[in-house]
Amino acid sequence: MDHDEAIVLAPGEGKMIPVPGHKITRKVSGAETNGAFSMLEVELEGDGPPLHIHNAEDESFYVLEGEMVLQVGDERINATAGSFTFVPRGTIHTFARSGQQPARFLVTYSPAGFELFFDEAVDIDVTDTESYVAKAGALAEKYKMEIVGPPLES
Repeated sequence: MDHDEAIVLAPGEGKMIPVPGHKITRKVSGAETNGAFSMLEVELEGDGPPLHIHNAEDESFYVLEGEMVLQVGDERINATAGSFTFVPRGTIHTFARSGQQPARFLVTYSPAGFELFFDEAVDIDVTDTESYVAKAGALAEKYKMEIVGPPLES
């Protein structure tokens, strides 16, 4: 798609990426926004990621449904539908769902680029958590991400 064309997606449309514990749908990539930003829709059904830092992009979260907990620096945030959290690059953070119900939210990366991490980390034939974690860890340096601690306990 040419990067100067409008992008219109119906509910559920976008590129599906089968990350273990997450249903990720890429809504827009950096290739479509001249690198300005990318956006994912995430349905978190399992555990969130380990505590980490993005050194190349800012990340924001907008909760659509459900409830999640975000750890941003030393602060824990209970985020319900309609909540927005901006995490500047270089900030330690992670997230988890609250309780057993899935949380659905939008994630924006600015500038774009980190959305490609998920394409590389997921092997279409192997979507078990252990394989994903190993591959994700190996890609962290390439995507200027540091893993600095364990996931939150939900």
